[in-house]
Amino acid sequence: MKRLLISTMFIGMIVTNTMAQKTITSWNKNQVVAHRGAWKKLGLPENSIASLQQAVKLGCHGSEFDVHLSKDSVMVVNHDPNFLGINIGKSTYKELLAKKLSNGEFIPTLEAYLKEGMKQKTTKLILELKPQNLGRERDSLLTAMALKMVRKMKAEAWVEYISFGYDICTQIIKNMPGAKVQYLKGDATPEKMKADNFSGVDYHFSVYQKNVDYIPKFKKYGITLNGWTANLPQEIEYLLANNFDYITTNEPELTFELIKKSPVAKGWKLKWADEFNGKGLPDPNNWTYDVGGSGWGNEEKQFYTNADTLNAKVDKGVLNIIARKADKENMNFTSARVTTRKKFDWKYGRLEVRAMLPKGRGLWPAIWMLPGDWKYGNWPSSGEIDVMEHVGYEPDTVYTTVHTKSFNHKINTQVGNGLKVLNPYTEYHVYSIEWFADHIDFFIDDQKALTFKNSGKGSEQWPFDQSFHLLMNVAVGGGWGGKKGIDESVFPAEMKVDYVRVYQK
Repeated sequence: MKRLLISTMFIGMIVTNTMAQKTITSWNKNQVVAHRGAWKKLGLPENSIASLQQAVKLGCHGSEFDVHLSKDSVMVVNHDPNFLGINIGKSTYKELLAKKLSNGEFIPTLEAYLKEGMKQKTTKLILELKPQNLGRERDSLLTAMALKMVRKMKAEAWVEYISFGYDICTQIIKNMPGAKVQYLKGDATPEKMKADNFSGVDYHFSVYQKNVDYIPKFKKYGITLNGWTANLPQEIEYLLANNFDYITTNEPELTFELIKKSPVAKGWKLKWADEFNGKGLPDPNNWTYDVGGSGWGNEEKQFYTNADTLNAKVDKGVLNIIARKADKENMNFTSARVTTRKKFDWKYGRLEVRAMLPKGRGLWPAIWMLPGDWKYGNWPSSGEIDVMEHVGYEPDTVYTTVHTKSFNHKINTQVGNGLKVLNPYTEYHVYSIEWFADHIDFFIDDQKALTFKNSGKGSEQWPFDQSFHLLMNVAVGGGWGGKKGIDESVFPAEMKVDYVRVYQK
């Protein structure tokens, strides 16, 4: 009986220990790291205990906080080197207690912050060790003291580390084996960080945009990806599209909402993209040009130029496609028609283009797709997919249309729909399609505009079983765009494209 009781107690201890371990490691499985805690929406002080509690309440994966060292070597939590006008590194902890945060809290110590954070077992504590600007020895002292505190409190399971100090990071890696450490500054290559045994990287999102090879390299090396501080929807969506492990943000509530709507959350994987983060002409690895002034079968009045920054220019993260009043080869207007033809053709998937349209009667901007090999013959037999078309004399309407041999505007059987769009000339909107073997869905800002189904009656109705490429242009005049004339006072007129993304399942 005693032997059975002892065995039962032993098994119970194993179960209890296993459950405790499971509880400790049951961290929220999402990408959201609340920057300085979740403070913004409720107006809480940054880096306060209250902002930590709110991050936990929201269910964030992590809550980031910043640690400094006072003159008398007390570790305190505050973002800046000054606390309400008091220099932390040159003041004693007692002197820092002379002021309070707006909610009545004193400046938290690291010990108090960790103690509060360890009351829960779902949100990681992302400890940022701030370079003190008082010499390397001071930074090393702060790092050693912080690691000692974490060990003393047995907080290792809760804490991950970030820092702008490379030496601080490598000191943690050396002295806290197994700790997750991410570098912030953005000046170390993936190769260097791999060699120095970093488990993660946490760069400003713009660093990844400027160094397009960083994301695949970090993933290849097994280094987790974090991006700071993404607050605008387009910044957060960029990190989501690229399947980042973490997103550091002042807007955790917004980030949770965008995660739910993200293509990645719905099973799409980014296949190809251009975020237009260079300068000058569009990336020649991604884009080529349709050139000429033949009217393009629509009686258009512009000449499309070849690689001319007057008509196609990347600047400040945006591709500008510009129509101008200018004479060229018997045409009175110039513009650009950029295309991924022979650069990137694809079959099936989700296409997203975030764009702001040009304003003016006589303008005809379009985002559309044509086949690469014209498998079923010349237009319209091999198909055309018009993701977005707009004519300037209808300033509040955007059209989505499909053309095939059976359904096209030449015989007045085209299949399409127009949606009212608010502020197309002053705000960006996302024009997208989801293309499958049996149907194509068209969306404007995720509002479905049209569904075109595969009837199963052959290529005359469904030629969309071949690879297509993307075209973007601003036409002038034409049978549709110029139906009510051209207002020559609107030039130059430009369509702005923030990004193009193609996903596949």
